[in-house]
Amino acid sequence: MPAAKNAPEAQAAAQRPPGRRRPLLLALCGALVVALFAVVAVVPLPFSVTYPGSTADVLGEAEGEPVITVSGAPVRDPEGQLLLTTIVATGPDATVRLGDVISGYFADDRAVMPRASVYPVGDSTNEIREHNAQQMRESQDAAVSAALGYLGLDGSEVSVELNLPRIGGPSAGLLFSLGIVDLLRGDGQGGDLTGGRVIAGTGTIEADGTVGPVGGVPLKTRAAARDGADVFLVPRDECSDAQADLPEGLRLIPVTTLSGAVDDLRALAAGEPVPSC
Repeated sequence: MPAAKNAPEAQAAAQRPPGRRRPLLLALCGALVVALFAVVAVVPLPFSVTYPGSTADVLGEAEGEPVITVSGAPVRDPEGQLLLTTIVATGPDATVRLGDVISGYFADDRAVMPRASVYPVGDSTNEIREHNAQQMRESQDAAVSAALGYLGLDGSEVSVELNLPRIGGPSAGLLFSLGIVDLLRGDGQGGDLTGGRVIAGTGTIEADGTVGPVGGVPLKTRAAARDGADVFLVPRDECSDAQADLPEGLRLIPVTTLSGAVDDLRALAAGEPVPSC
């Protein structure tokens, strides 16, 4: 009988050690978490830090040469500016750590993007440079075709050359096309397509005039405002991106085609209503 009274006490005693081990397990888990964060903080991560880049007036000059040169047709002497916008990014071999990612998330003057979205092709700087240059060449060809097609001009009679060193990628297409239209026809009524304003924007262009999306729009709006633009043409599908941290005083006009962008700029110059994001 005495042994039966002691059985619950023995069972309770057998259950105490796990309770005493719990603080030790929690401390061990906490140490592992701290160690993990310490490792992540110093290990390079697959991201690139991006910043607002330079702008270039496609109606002006680059390194002493006209950005747009037209042969076979008279050109206008426009006022105003059409600014293409760019971003700059840390190189593909740059070290980006957790602290950079966290600070970039809260910053207005930079952004952190997956490296694969910034450098989708190639691992070396030379490969990436050649890829971007090829994209620029294709974008320029499409921009010329779109502009001449919109104007109803024969490419065998009118020749257009585009010159913009050290800027790559396809996102200047829309602005190249608008620049060609402004130089050759203006607003179609003797005035400037820009209305004498500083107009900025971004967007790819297809030969049929379709405008496509690009990356880094919030940074490009900052570059545009920094360099004096008060209007920004943005691919319609990226309106929400452009509205994020939009600089004060910068007006967004969504576009989907070259002809639509021309119509909007004409309306803007005439003081008529234009769409907005």
